[in-house]
Order: sequence, then C-alpha cells, then structure tokens
Amino acid sequence: MGVVIITGSGGLIGSEAVRFYAQQVDAVVGIDNDMRARFFGAEASTSWNVEALQGRFDNYHHEAVDIRDADAIGKIFQRYGRDVELVIHTAAQPSHDWAARDPRTDFTVNANGTLELLEATRQHTDGATFIFTSTNKVYGDRPNELPLVERETRWEVDPSHPYAQHGIDEAMSVDACTHSLFGASKLAADVLVQEYGRYFGLPTAIFRGGCLTGPDHSGTQLHGFLAYLMKCVATGQPYSVFGYRGKQVRDNIHSSDLIAAFDVFARNPRVAEVYNIGGGPESNCSMLEAIALCEQVTGRELDWTYVDDNRVGDHIWYVSDLRKFKSHYPDWSLSYDTEGILKDIYQRAGSRWQ
Repeated sequence: MGVVIITGSGGLIGSEAVRFYAQQVDAVVGIDNDMRARFFGAEASTSWNVEALQGRFDNYHHEAVDIRDADAIGKIFQRYGRDVELVIHTAAQPSHDWAARDPRTDFTVNANGTLELLEATRQHTDGATFIFTSTNKVYGDRPNELPLVERETRWEVDPSHPYAQHGIDEAMSVDACTHSLFGASKLAADVLVQEYGRYFGLPTAIFRGGCLTGPDHSGTQLHGFLAYLMKCVATGQPYSVFGYRGKQVRDNIHSSDLIAAFDVFARNPRVAEVYNIGGGPESNCSMLEAIALCEQVTGRELDWTYVDDNRVGDHIWYVSDLRKFKSHYPDWSLSYDTEGILKDIYQRAGSRWQ
C-alpha cells in the first residue's frame, strides 16, 4: 500500500491508525490542527501525541490543516494523488454539550469538513477507500424507546426484545427523535459518505461507533467517557455522573480493535456500507459498573457526585449488534473486554497523567 491519509491523527483513533499503518505502508499523512484543545481546553490537547508520532515514525508526515479548508485539503490530496489508497477520517467535534454552544462550528467541522475530504478523494485519487468514523448518536434518542428494565447496577432491554441478545442493528430508524446538534451534524456526514459511495462508486464504509476508547485518549469531561473516568480515579479528581441513576449502559471498544476492523475492510472494501461497531454484548458496562471497575483496577476510590439531569439526546442503553460486520469479515474479533480496556488505559496512561 502506498499512502494512507488520516484525519484527526493526533486523536485516539487517528493516532492508533497512524501507529498501525506507518508499519505497513510507504507513507502516512496525518491531518490534525489540534482543534480538540480549542473545544475542551489544554488538558484535551493532542499535541503530545503528534510529537510522539513524529519522533517515532520517519514516514509520518504531519499537516496542521483545518479539514474545512478546501484549498489546503485539495493541495494535500493533489500532492499524493494516485498514491493515496486509503483515507481514514476520524477528525470531528465530538461532544453533545459543546455542539449546543457553537452549532455553526460543530456542523461545519463534522459535515462540511467531511464533504471537503470526500471531494478531494474523488477528484485526486484513483478511487481510494474512504472510511468514516461515525457515531451511534445518528440514531438520536430512539434507543431510549426500547422496553428497558432497571436492574441493581444497570438498565437492560427486556429479554423478550430482539435487541436483548445481540444489541442494536443498523435497521434502527434515524427519524423522529432527538439527536442533539452533534448527532445531527454527524448524521449529515454519515449520509454524505454513503452517497459518495452510491453516486460515484467510491469504496466507502461508515462505522457507527459505540464508546471508542483506549490509553491514547485525551479524555475530558465533555468527551472520552472511560479514559476521563479512569484519569479521575487515578489522580483523585472529582467526577460527575449525569442522569439515569448512573445505570446507563455503553458498549466499549479498544482503539486497536477498531483499527483492526478498519484494516480488514480496507483490504476487501465494499461500497456504501454502514456498520454498527463497538464492544457489543462482549464488552459493555453501566456508569456504576465502570466506576467499580476503575476502583478495582487502581485500588483507589472515586470522589463522585450525581447530577439528576441527563445530557440531551443521551442514551440509557446502547449496545452495538456486530453481526453484520462479522458476517462480512468473519476473521475479525475483539481482543479486549471492558475490564481489559481499563487495565490497559491505567497501565499505559497513568504515568502521563501524573
């Protein structure tokens, strides 16, 4: 493989992709202007990760460019042209709460930025595969309409419902529900990637992620659930739990497992495919269960408070149905469950937090 372009290359998924492909291809081009620091403050900056990538890989070329800048993006793609075989688009404004503060920036980054990258791929490459990191928030709060049963430490779907065993599949409707502004901007990008596949024949994949996590996540209160939680437990920072009695459930996938999924798709791409991706039934937890696991891993107690108001559009229970992706790529499987993810975060990121 010649050249791989990765947006958001300093972030969790982007940097994991850089580390993987820098050992597989001639050149990796990373596009990241550290907007995460603007969104969430200095503690969320990805500059440390970019510096580490530049120091480790001679074939990593960094571009501090805004993905909304059509001219700059076009020049990058034109420079590498037909050598570009794969584009992995992970750059985004990723927070519900932040999107409501500045809807224009949220939408232009998530939707317009994706359009610029798709158009550059179409204009300057020889049909490079385009992988988009979408989100389960494209389903809005529709999952909250499922028949939910409250247990001691978590919400669960009623055992008689089809989703109870395998999780939520790609047939769930995206209409007539509250998405949050973030969910709406990501849905716009999601549909664009599908249409560039169908209209122009580009090999494209949309991965609608659950909780994407790992030790290189610059977690903060507004984004990065497990990484930020573990950071608070490890360092003694206070933590706030928002709504649903702390029993809301998320499925969790390690960044390396997600990149492995990207890679098997890239090696045998399809057109305009949509996949729900996450920890699925094998790797999920409630907020209360995550706190207990973090305390168990670190041997420390978390100083946390409960806020009764949940975030707008937030899910009470979300577990991804992985059967469609596994049926297309049966050699792929998860390497980490939630406890394994938390241990890896603590072991590899703990010294950085200190």
